[in-house]
Amino acid sequence: MDPLVWAAVGSFLVIGLLVGWWVGRKQPRERRGAQAAGGDSFPDGVRQVLDSLTSTVIVLDAANRVVHSTHHAADQGYVRDGVVPHPAIRDLVEEMRSTREVQDDEVEVTRSVLAGGRVSVGCRVFPLGQDRVVILLEDRSRARRVEQVRRDFVANVSHELKTPVGGIALLAEAVQDARDEPEAVERFARRMVVEADRLSHLVQEIVEFSRLQAGETIEDPQPVNVVEVISAAVDHVRVHAEGRGVAVRQAGIAHGLPHQVFGDAELLTTAVRNLIVNAVNYSDRGTKVIVAAQPGESEGTVRIVVTDQGIGIPTGDLERIFERFYRVDSARSRHTGGTGLGLAIVKHIVANHGGAISVWSRPGTGSTFTIELPVVELTESPNGGPDGASGAPTASVR
Repeated sequence: MDPLVWAAVGSFLVIGLLVGWWVGRKQPRERRGAQAAGGDSFPDGVRQVLDSLTSTVIVLDAANRVVHSTHHAADQGYVRDGVVPHPAIRDLVEEMRSTREVQDDEVEVTRSVLAGGRVSVGCRVFPLGQDRVVILLEDRSRARRVEQVRRDFVANVSHELKTPVGGIALLAEAVQDARDEPEAVERFARRMVVEADRLSHLVQEIVEFSRLQAGETIEDPQPVNVVEVISAAVDHVRVHAEGRGVAVRQAGIAHGLPHQVFGDAELLTTAVRNLIVNAVNYSDRGTKVIVAAQPGESEGTVRIVVTDQGIGIPTGDLERIFERFYRVDSARSRHTGGTGLGLAIVKHIVANHGGAISVWSRPGTGSTFTIELPVVELTESPNGGPDGASGAPTASVR
């Protein structure tokens, strides 16, 4: 054989031996590294169980290095550069290691602005084997906000109930003291009726508002004619408006206006009625309130517009008028029997119908409230109704 061939074969043999030797040394090191990182040393099924938990999961080794974490732990700022950066969480880990007892506490941690800034986190720490530690984290910020809203609501309700209840109590004492004066008793009795009506109205609105907050969707939505909703709302308010010397008018409907929406007719009537009542209460005698249905700004929507010539709303109050129990003019609300829940109820009803509400106002000029809702098209079903009759109407939101 040619010496050059022998030299080439020998070179390939040497290279092969060197590659084999290098691979043989590399594989054990990689296996040891994977075990140190926790990649292969979890007991069977442990990783699957940890990853199936709804909480954020972090596993630490004996040196408190992160060997496993759920995919969003780093995004939420719980893991950084392979460690847990938050002292409050690390303190719980050290306490668990020293006592070998499960630690369960709520801590405040600072995350990035995109991850929510400073948040309240439920933290549970327990051992996994001899040296490892499992940390379960649950963001409780939303629960805290909901709890704060609930406390505020209860406090507001208690405050609002004190006024009519206290008024009735004082009037009852006055009636008792004036039992020998028939005219005074009659006058106080009339005031008691007014306060009792106010209390009843407040309780009804609290119940309605609570029911709307509890339900995110309409239970049994049906096609609803917005023109009929407006007519019903105007009829409900007519006597109240006449008593205050305010004229309520329903504007004509443009030809071809899509006027069917999908939802609950009673709730939508309540929303429009509340807007009209609000307009009447904040208007002076001799003024008008106009209620109209108009094409929506977006295609496939319809507007319900309530315009008044009332006192208007200051710019600084516009962003808050839909908050529960918020009143622009508290003295006027007490005089008219307003509860501060009417517009909050409107906002929830509109939101539950997939719509939006907006307001324009200028002090001394008046206000315009606009509800915009998606319209629904009624079509003839090609397959007939559920009873087999052909031509049964079906609804679809545009």
